[in-house]
Amino acid sequence: MATGLLDQVQDKIRTLHYSRRTGKSYTHWIRKFILFHNKRHPKEMGAREIERFLTYLATGRNVSPATQNQAFSAILFLYRHVLKIDLDRIQDVRRAKRTANLPVVLTREETRQVLDQLPQDQRLICALMYGSGLRLLECLRLRTKDIDFARREIIVRRGKGGKDRRTVLPDGLVNTLHSHLRKVRIQHEQDKKRNQGYVELPAALARKFPKASSSWLWQWVFPATRTYLHHETGERRRHHYHETALQRAVPKAALQAGIHKRVTCHTFRHCFATHLLENGYDIRTVQELLGHSDVSTTMIYTHVLNKGPNAVQSPLDKR
Repeated sequence: MATGLLDQVQDKIRTLHYSRRTGKSYTHWIRKFILFHNKRHPKEMGAREIERFLTYLATGRNVSPATQNQAFSAILFLYRHVLKIDLDRIQDVRRAKRTANLPVVLTREETRQVLDQLPQDQRLICALMYGSGLRLLECLRLRTKDIDFARREIIVRRGKGGKDRRTVLPDGLVNTLHSHLRKVRIQHEQDKKRNQGYVELPAALARKFPKASSSWLWQWVFPATRTYLHHETGERRRHHYHETALQRAVPKAALQAGIHKRVTCHTFRHCFATHLLENGYDIRTVQELLGHSDVSTTMIYTHVLNKGPNAVQSPLDKR
């Protein structure tokens, strides 16, 4: 295994400020690509080997088109940014065609029923995803400074695509969120007394502002229940609430509510967009709140509206 090559990949990912998750995913697929070809160096391979690997993923592993394209993107990253190899020899490799699936959307009553089945802390997180249109990790990575109660808005830092945006803070969650943050602050003060109370900071901010990692402004809105030791600094830190706990809890809550749909954490974001459009908000406003670069991405929600300006009435319902 070309361990040195994978180290180079990680270095380049950090240099280009890709997210940690993207880096982990790219390294995973590059390692799989090399192992699939019996540890041959990628410099010795080209379009034929890439196509064989992608075909294996589709037919041998039965992965989705999105997963296959992710693996392809990782390999392209390797050749383009690390090996600096002319892409002409691999540009003919075809990407898998993604299927256009309509999002699963709950009614307002179904959404309330799912939320009611969740424990208090998890209910608040999911209610915020629904009320503000946040992705799961966008919600869990909120810092206390990102919530502006006076302006009733939330600032999403480095969302998908590395973009910042503003979205609405629901009036109905203001009191609950205030109460939650009071408890979080008490926990933070107790952590500081034990010489803990540190959090991870983005990029080089920790070097510029050494005390920021223990300040209240940078604390997670939804902190983890346990602390961990950061070996590089020796700090006892607290991570944000782990996403897997919610990913397990939400489908379970839907079943308990008697809702027979494939409900995930992302369903709340779908509901946010669809219910806003049902309320008459224009597509551009919803696009901005969701952080979509292209309005065509937001347009998918017009296809799942119950009623609207372009709604079609069944001929069976005609009087």
